[in-house]
Amino acid sequence: MIATQNVLNGYKIMWLYIMFDLPVETKQQRKAAAQFRKDLLKDGFVMHQFSVYIRHCASFEASEVHIKRVKTMVPDEGLVSILKVTDKQFGDTIQFVGKKRSPPPSQPVQLELF
Repeated sequence: MIATQNVLNGYKIMWLYIMFDLPVETKQQRKAAAQFRKDLLKDGFVMHQFSVYIRHCASFEASEVHIKRVKTMVPDEGLVSILKVTDKQFGDTIQFVGKKRSPPPSQPVQLELF
């Protein structure tokens, strides 16, 4: 019997981008938006930008599971979009960081106990 090997393939591994624009005018809307972000984090997404979260999925099937979960989390108001890209496409991502950077936060004074 020949054992099947799970070969990692840059075209089968998926990345999910969740992009959203949720209203935050009322207290209830802010609470719903905050809960949506918390739910994304609980499901393994990480913040890429303020309203863009990403998650690695080992397969197309795994990505479908997470898409179904996100669908159940979507607040009543606002827009949520999901973009699926292959690992190969994700690897071709180009990012630019602005030349003007804010200074690092000042270090707290260290307390000496002795």
